[in-house]
Amino acid sequence: MQRMDALNRANEIRTKRAQLKRDLKAGRAAIHELLMEPPTYIETAKVFDLLLAVPKYGRVKANKVLTQCRISPSKTIGGLSQRQRAELVALLRR
Repeated sequence: MQRMDALNRANEIRTKRAQLKRDLKAGRAAIHELLMEPPTYIETAKVFDLLLAVPKYGRVKANKVLTQCRISPSKTIGGLSQRQRAELVALLRR
C-alpha cells in the first residue's frame, strides 16, 4: 500500500514539474518567483534542469550562470542557500 502511495505521489510530482516546465517555456511562469518561493513539488528538482526550461537558456548558458553564482549543477532548488537564491535571481533578472 505504501509503495503505491509513493508511486502515485511521484507521478503527481512529475506531472506538475512537466507542466511547470511547459509554463516556463511559454512564459506563463517566472523563474525568479519560483526560486524565491519554490512550491514543495520542485524542492527536489535540480536548478540546472529548471534553467533549461527557461527560454533562451541552453546547457552552456545555464552552466555559466550556475558557475557565476558558485552553484553546483547537481544542486536542488530546496538545497539552495539564501545567498545562492538571491544571486541567481539577480542574474536572471538582467
